[in-house]
Amino acid sequence: MKIVSFKICPFVQRVIAVLELKQAAYEVEYVSLADKPDWFLKASPHGQVPILLTEQGTLFESGPIAEFVDETCGGPRLHPTDPFLRARHRAWIELATTHYLVQCRTQRSPDADQLDANRKSLSGAFSKIEAALEAEPYFQGSALSMVDAAWFVLLHRAHIIEQFSGVDVLGDFPKVKQWQQRLLEVEALRASAPAGFIEEFVNFYLHHGTYLGRLMEEGRGHCGSIDAAMCDAATMSASCR
Repeated sequence: MKIVSFKICPFVQRVIAVLELKQAAYEVEYVSLADKPDWFLKASPHGQVPILLTEQGTLFESGPIAEFVDETCGGPRLHPTDPFLRARHRAWIELATTHYLVQCRTQRSPDADQLDANRKSLSGAFSKIEAALEAEPYFQGSALSMVDAAWFVLLHRAHIIEQFSGVDVLGDFPKVKQWQQRLLEVEALRASAPAGFIEEFVNFYLHHGTYLGRLMEEGRGHCGSIDAAMCDAATMSASCR
């Protein structure tokens, strides 16, 4: 299998997290979202990443790709076998994935007021999962699930933002914060971020044009370069799903 990816796309990271949890054999090919090759545009109906190239054909949309990987690759299933629990898990996954681009917009906020406004929607998602977290160490207890993989994308990026800018978007959600720390200890989930991920993430979200970037510059003495970003925010939003 080959996953076609943009390095910092959250939807791609979710799929790679599932591939890693399933210990599946896969390759990754990166494309530029600002200059998509013709072969990719022919393979991807919407011109979006990720797509998964298999012997049977091409799959698109991160949700169906993740479920295909869970159903066809070896190892324990990441979805519950009970239909009701599986539907509930899918609902929690949907809540996470619909906030990927909300988090992207939040991280790109140009000033403090816009950051506060964007954080409200993101905090709404975290407050809902905070109320639902009952089991430990993971969402459904001792076994990792598709829910953990989906939410790890948000939690991992929140961790990077806190590290570099000092802004903790999870500060009001202690159970989510504990969940974040436990998931960060899972090697397979950490492997969902490829080599060079943090550098490109910082260049895209923490540059002089963003409020978080200016906070990082003030506190750390360095900042990402807007010129180093591989595409602009509009291209990112339109090309990642």
